[in-house]
Amino acid sequence: MKKFDCIHALKALGEENRMRMVRMLLKKERSVNEIAESLDITQYNVSKHLRVLREAGLLQTEKQGQQRLYSLAEDFRSHLSDNNNVLDLGCCTFDFNKLPK
Repeated sequence: MKKFDCIHALKALGEENRMRMVRMLLKKERSVNEIAESLDITQYNVSKHLRVLREAGLLQTEKQGQQRLYSLAEDFRSHLSDNNNVLDLGCCTFDFNKLPK
């Protein structure tokens, strides 16, 4: 697994909506609109949260026409798959199976 910068990963995952977004993206890639609708938050706020996750190396984007589709970065996804959706940063762990709805 790619080593994630612990401080950036903690900052990115330290907000509940970002944790929810990661859990959504475990299932499939999504657009900002889909995430905003599902979480009932503004597209502007979704975009800000996605930027933080992307800068931490947890997300990747793919442009399809006018939209950008967000998905988990391959290294991040494979690490979660290998560990039953648990991210171990060494300093702490995040269990995406035990998140609030």
